[in-house]
Amino acid sequence: MGKTLQWGSRYLMVEPEHFRVDYAINPFMHLDDQPDPVRTRAQWRAIVAAVEGAGGSVESLGQRADAPDMVFAMNLGLPVEAESGNRAVLSHMRYPERRMETETAEAWFGDHGYEPVLVGREGIGAHVEAGDAFAWRGDLVVGYGPRTEELALKHLATELGVRVQGMRITHPGMYHLDLGFCPLDSAHAMVCPSAFDDASARALLALVPEPLVLSEEEALTFCANSIVVGRTVVMPACPPRVRSVLEDWGFEVVLVEVGEFLKAGGAIRCLTNPLDVRLGRDLAPVPGGRVVLA
Repeated sequence: MGKTLQWGSRYLMVEPEHFRVDYAINPFMHLDDQPDPVRTRAQWRAIVAAVEGAGGSVESLGQRADAPDMVFAMNLGLPVEAESGNRAVLSHMRYPERRMETETAEAWFGDHGYEPVLVGREGIGAHVEAGDAFAWRGDLVVGYGPRTEELALKHLATELGVRVQGMRITHPGMYHLDLGFCPLDSAHAMVCPSAFDDASARALLALVPEPLVLSEEEALTFCANSIVVGRTVVMPACPPRVRSVLEDWGFEVVLVEVGEFLKAGGAIRCLTNPLDVRLGRDLAPVPGGRVVLA
């Protein structure tokens, strides 16, 4: 059994006050299939209850009226605690429809003890979306391609002073890393090779001592878009084979219905942003940073 992840007990979530589908920026979004506000709120509260029931906690942020996708709090930024001072690398969204979210995220992180860091602006820097990044086994594992640009990996490595393991995403329906990869503990992770090009799929599988290899069909249930609180995996779906393996590994599976949020192409990990990733514990310091591409 691997060591339990030391991060993943404190989360930021955005209340779904203005959640709707106003545009289509992924294959799951359709303007004629709108989320029901009552069910949306109930599903959001169920995620909060599941996190708290597993021993975690949630801080909430109000949603901007002009930012319907802001509920997907994972993509607001990448907060990292450090003895030298907490920092939050803010996302620079690929699509302009979501870029106003960063203004609110910058203010929230600043008010909560983080130094906001901007690595992308119009004409400079690179697009980076925090849903593509995981702290795992001392490195920052980052997916790039559909949403995060390859250039952003250098920015992340330099700004945080860590080693970035870059994995190229090629599947149109798994546009963020958290749709094809989910670390479970220090030894186990869910991996869907179909999400990546061949070299990155091999590299990611080599990185995981004991992978739970997902088929494309399994991954498209959004089962990897889950969060782990201790030994509890809070999931939007769990195919029978996946559940069997997780339980054999000593994890408790808690399912939460998020069908309304799936209408915009996001599930539980998209809706939650961990606030307790720590440099020196979860990420190993690397002076100047370093990028490793598959």
